[in-house]
Amino acid sequence: MRRETERLILREFTAGDWEAVHRYASDPVVTSHMIWGPNTEADTRAFLESAIGMQQQAPRVDFELAVVLKENGELIGGSGLRSFDPRQGEIGYCFNRSHWRNGYASEAASELLRFGFEELGLHRIFATCRPDNLGSAAVMRKIGMTFEGHMRGHMFHKGKFHDSHQYSILEDEYFAGKKKGHSL
Repeated sequence: MRRETERLILREFTAGDWEAVHRYASDPVVTSHMIWGPNTEADTRAFLESAIGMQQQAPRVDFELAVVLKENGELIGGSGLRSFDPRQGEIGYCFNRSHWRNGYASEAASELLRFGFEELGLHRIFATCRPDNLGSAAVMRKIGMTFEGHMRGHMFHKGKFHDSHQYSILEDEYFAGKKKGHSL
């Protein structure tokens, strides 16, 4: 699977992506808001093995994609979509912090919305972030998602319970935004 946006290529991960993925996945600043990490080398290799294994699903329901700059082929992060019944999906993204605040997460996430609604026929796509992850919340709002609520203490990782903010967008909202000329 390969998708292109104005500045990005979203493509399947390969074993050769290990070093680029490990650069951001082992960074404590990048992973401070994630439920995983900072990764050890073994963690990153296991992630890539899992992402490559997803490529063999039939029917495919999990899409973990490398995000690469068109201009130079540099792998700058990852973005994913998990679909499940009834016609629901969840997106996520993680980027090397040297590429934060350039609109890449919004661009990649917008493409995942397009893929989910226009190709997979999903009805609802949601995403979550930790309440203090203001950058991720801004991405979700920018791509047209609506804040649904604050989930308290619903996740246990890194030795403690964590809260999350949940955002979503429905298919009719997505297509209404496209009709109005929004780039979502």
